[in-house]
Amino acid sequence: MLLQGKVAVITGAARARGIGRATAELFARHGARVAILDLPAEAPEQAAGEIGPAHIGIGCDVRDKASCQAAIDRVLESVGQIDILVNNAGITQRRATVDITPEDYDAVTDVSLRGTLQMSQCVIPQMQSRGGGAIVCVSSLSALQGGGVFGGPHYCAAKAGVLGLARAMAKELGPHNIRVNAVAPGLTLTDFSRGGTSDEAKHAAAKAYPLGRVGKPSEIAGVCLFLASELSSYVTGATIDVNGGAFIH
Repeated sequence: MLLQGKVAVITGAARARGIGRATAELFARHGARVAILDLPAEAPEQAAGEIGPAHIGIGCDVRDKASCQAAIDRVLESVGQIDILVNNAGITQRRATVDITPEDYDAVTDVSLRGTLQMSQCVIPQMQSRGGGAIVCVSSLSALQGGGVFGGPHYCAAKAGVLGLARAMAKELGPHNIRVNAVAPGLTLTDFSRGGTSDEAKHAAAKAYPLGRVGKPSEIAGVCLFLASELSSYVTGATIDVNGGAFIH
């Protein structure tokens, strides 16, 4: 029970076969009360109810600062505290560099990068008032090696921006006992690509990895649990690769 008595907010966590949902389920098993934040169309309330009655689901668009603040206010009204934030919400697109439109760029970066910033801004003051907290930002292997999972250059740039933001926040917030770290998942069996990459294609590509297989959402969740818990109490500003050895550096 590594998170007994803690409250965790996880964005983009309603989708059944996703990293956010797996993280919410694992945190709940370790004693946390979980708030699932996602777009209303993804049914965050239903997702939270499936985990258990102690958890809450709130419709939230991380692209909109007012929506982020309203969601955090609801969490605080409901449970009174926030100890952990997992910035997981993101979208991707397959595009060549010359094909990326301004609308494409905005769509991808507004969720992954702007959303990470805005949600963190809404949570940090409460963490400061409580004397600390943990923020985990979900980036991507694509940010480290310029692609290779799925998503165009604008996705790589947005997820690389998440890494820079996490490191900057770690430096700034360390004196407040707020730890900020990131995970960089590789090829994982999720629905994130929305049909763009089949499970069969993922399994075939992963055969070339040192571990010889594709990852599971629960394996990314396990690293998020480590970073959210006291097991990593002296870790901040770090990026942990979770990619089966696909990128060793």
